[in-house]
Formats: sequence, C-alpha cells, structure tokens
Amino acid sequence: MTAVITRGVLFIHSAPRALAPHVEWAAGGVLDTRVSCDWTDQPAAPGCLRTELSWQGPQGTGARLASALRGWAHLRYEVTEEPSQGCDGGRWSHTPELGIFHAVIDVHGNNLIPEDRIRDALDAGGDLTQMRRKLDLALGQAWDDELEPFRYAGAGAPVRWLHQVG
Repeated sequence: MTAVITRGVLFIHSAPRALAPHVEWAAGGVLDTRVSCDWTDQPAAPGCLRTELSWQGPQGTGARLASALRGWAHLRYEVTEEPSQGCDGGRWSHTPELGIFHAVIDVHGNNLIPEDRIRDALDAGGDLTQMRRKLDLALGQAWDDELEPFRYAGAGAPVRWLHQVG
C-alpha cells in the first residue's frame, strides 16, 4: 500500500534569530531532508525573523510538523495541510501565549467545527455573549487575532518548496 501524498505550508511568523537553525533542524527531521529557509526580518516583532516553507509528504505531515515545534517559547507559527484522498485538511496555529490550536479544513478552506462544539455553544442557555465566546473558541479566533499582524507583515515573502524524500 502506498502512502497518500499531500502538501502544505509551514509559516514561521516570528522566531528569535537564535531559534532559526533549530526550526530548520526540527522541520528537516519531520520531512526527512535538510531544510534551509530564507529568513527575513519580521517587522511586527523587531529582532525576530519569519519564513515560509512549502512541503509535500504523506498524510499527517502537517500534524508532525506542528508537534515538532509545539511549546517553543517565543515562536509563532502555523502549519497547513491540504485535504487529500480520504482525509480532510488541517491548520495548526501556535502562539507563546495561547499554545496550539487545530482546525479541520475542508476542500474549500473552511474550518469544520465538530458537532459537540456547536452543541456546547447552543447550550449557553440563551446567553448570546457566552455562545459567541464558545464559537469564537471553536473557530480559533484568538489565534487569528494574535497572528494577523504577523501574517500581514509577511505578505510577499519568498516561499521555498520541499519534497519529502523518505
């Protein structure tokens, strides 16, 4: 049986300069190839760098990349994995303050909120503020709010494609 191949992008929105080689090493370990990124200054966080790395690999590579970087202090990143045969896509967002958030993504790029999360929001007892808070949490709104200035500051940055060899 051959593995289904998918692709995605690792967005490092901000990393202290000293972390850059460690990020490359961790990504290379997951992708089973040497990674050398084109780092640029991150205007939204003076003294930090940003980069984007497009990748291709078996289903689940996005989760492995997110896990390899999870919990690193001062690191803001996102990993995307496109939907592929028999599998929805995913997006993992991480900030030092909030930790990691995962969303299942459909073929159109929409977040898929699990039924139990929707039911929990509906059980807010008519309190619209509480319902909104729970739906914002299910959508990862706090992560989007924190990462948006870093995404905007990186618009137009170069992207490098890597293909998994293993």
